[in-house]
Amino acid sequence: MNTDLCVIGAGPGGYAAAFLAADLGMNVTLVDMEARLGGTCLLRGCIPSKALLHVSKAMAEAKHLSRWGISFPAPAVDLDALRAQKDKVIATLTAGLKQIGGKRKVAMVRAQASFEDSQTLKLSPVDGTPLADDRLHFEHCIVATGSRPMNIPVASQLTANGGTPRLIDSTGALELQDIPESLLVVGGGYIGLEMGTVYAALGSKVSVVEMTDGLLPGADRDLVRPLQKKLQGEFAAIYLNTKVAGLVDRGNAVEVTFEGDLQEKVQQYSRVLLCVGRRPNSDGLGLEKTKVLVDRRGFIVVDNRGRTGDPRILAIGDVAGQPMLAHKASHEGKAAVEALSGKDVTFAPQAIPAVVFTDPEIAWAGLTETEAKAAGRPIEVAQFPWAASGRAQAIGRTEGLTKWIIDPESQRVLGCGIVGSGAGDLISEAVLAIEMGCSIRDLDETIHPHPTLSETLGAAAEVQLGVATDLYRPKRPRKTEG
Repeated sequence: MNTDLCVIGAGPGGYAAAFLAADLGMNVTLVDMEARLGGTCLLRGCIPSKALLHVSKAMAEAKHLSRWGISFPAPAVDLDALRAQKDKVIATLTAGLKQIGGKRKVAMVRAQASFEDSQTLKLSPVDGTPLADDRLHFEHCIVATGSRPMNIPVASQLTANGGTPRLIDSTGALELQDIPESLLVVGGGYIGLEMGTVYAALGSKVSVVEMTDGLLPGADRDLVRPLQKKLQGEFAAIYLNTKVAGLVDRGNAVEVTFEGDLQEKVQQYSRVLLCVGRRPNSDGLGLEKTKVLVDRRGFIVVDNRGRTGDPRILAIGDVAGQPMLAHKASHEGKAAVEALSGKDVTFAPQAIPAVVFTDPEIAWAGLTETEAKAAGRPIEVAQFPWAASGRAQAIGRTEGLTKWIIDPESQRVLGCGIVGSGAGDLISEAVLAIEMGCSIRDLDETIHPHPTLSETLGAAAEVQLGVATDLYRPKRPRKTEG
């Protein structure tokens, strides 16, 4: 079997690359181990988790209405129906991808692929069904194999020999086997907090343990603070500067031993959810039989066109480096294909947005204040608290904050951070502003509709210029020297 372009991995990066290549006239083969397209993001990641977060948000909003004199009885959770609706969302989207790929005449092969050399893949069946051809010869290949959840050494005994159903990762959490009475989330990153939010809404007593001194390590503390305050009221406990030193399955619970500044060093939980990060799926591909280089963390080394050390092989998405985000992978895939087609294209964004879909949401793009300080880079910071927003007051979501990072000399916007309801949707304006090289005055002069939360982006610009209507801020915002 021969093809112009083979793409290994049918996630957001892989299918975006394959579909564009087909549009540009290439003969394309898309190889994946799953029976359905979509990869981790669609099948067991972004989409199912956001579907469940929609449910948890709706439940929270119904509860919130009690402030307005509107009350509802306690919700009854039909887990089978909830699971079925989540699966329906996935099925609808995967069916759509299959149809679109078919119309583009992309050949879709379900197999495990490994390199025999720089132009040949060996294909092995994953479901026992023999393949018509077990060799695929290609002119170019894009590796888009994604990533998988990481484990921790202390959990190795529980994961060995088939493991225990009481220790799960994000994939297991999304299967919704049950609603555990108590759940310990190991890791205070975005995946752990999102899944903790879902299970807390469904009725579990959720606790989070994080090794560092704050949730969402690396994120701007101004943005994390409102979320952490809210979660402290919704979660049973948040343990910071704390490690999991031991895990023992006691049959009816997992016994957890902690190391850190907490009184109860040994506690029991119905389930333990490991969310300690993800690792690239670069092993088992036979890359050692090619000229592709892999760094010590397992990421394939690429340039800004996705090219590896092997002229016939490219890599995109999670397997090609941080940040591990679906939208970054899809844009990398398109850039790689356009470069292959001869266009002068590179993947060089000024900003890649990141969103944490908790409640409140957190979103940021471009340079953060934390990064600026670490680099010793002088910046100016303008913030607008949502307590001064008419829309935020109207919907009772005043915990939010909008924040611009600005170059002191040019007044160009370098970064933006938002915490609050719908922050993930609001951040797109900031991404465009950063990409376009907008000045803070450009944002101020952009007329935002009233009353909306998007107004806070313009209002924060007013703060920078000292002309804020809804705040008395005659002085210029604070300036940091890094």
